[in-house]
Amino acid sequence: MSLTLPSSAPGAADAAVPRAAARLAHVSKSFATPAGGQLVLDDISLDVAPGEFVTLLGASGCGKSTLLGLVAGLDKPSNGSISTAGRPALMFQEHALFPWLTAGKNIELALRLRGVAKAERRAESERLLELVRLGGAHGKRVHELSGGMRQRVALARALAQDSRLLLMDEPFAALDAITRDVLHEELTRVWRETNVSVLFVTHNVREAVRLAQRVVLLSSRPGRVVREWTVDIGQPRRIEDAAVAELSVEITEELRREIRRHGRH
Repeated sequence: MSLTLPSSAPGAADAAVPRAAARLAHVSKSFATPAGGQLVLDDISLDVAPGEFVTLLGASGCGKSTLLGLVAGLDKPSNGSISTAGRPALMFQEHALFPWLTAGKNIELALRLRGVAKAERRAESERLLELVRLGGAHGKRVHELSGGMRQRVALARALAQDSRLLLMDEPFAALDAITRDVLHEELTRVWRETNVSVLFVTHNVREAVRLAQRVVLLSSRPGRVVREWTVDIGQPRRIEDAAVAELSVEITEELRREIRRHGRH
């Protein structure tokens, strides 16, 4: 899936540069159930600009992960259209590393699937491990790595796909607070160094505000875009910063109203 400027449009001389890293236009998704069709997502329109960090926030079951899967191309929308600037890279809550491979070989596998020559894979995998602050871990097995280190390898493997759009489905939810805090810092640094676009799913309001340039709130099922916030707080941020806390309170109140409106507790 790709989205480029048409040749007749203004700026066609730079047609290789996409208008958006991801563009969702009136996207809906239904699933068949014994009781009939169940509408999970309803009329979602959303753009992610090149280099932008956007978080998707909402109550459990609102369709956040379903939406991310549609953007990743794992499923098709029932209605509407989705375009991305190249193939997205997807990072899950679980690291999904192959335990029989070393950290470096997990990354090299992604490079091989991308078509990188064998002679170049080792150096590139070591460069990516350095990027996520795991230099020297190329030969370590998965069981030798902590939870946070495994997620760093998973991030490096996602970056190895050379995608301009990184999709992240609650990748830090299973980590302890201190490790999660460190990885927030690392993800922000990597995002700024690579200028990759990020669409990040979470149900943690503070996490959403700490990381993103824009927070998008989805309603309870069916998921609809309820409201968006531009996060005008300089990076690097900390989760305990007063400005982060203040905006988090505002978003949390909106989320609570939405949950009450749908009768979900």
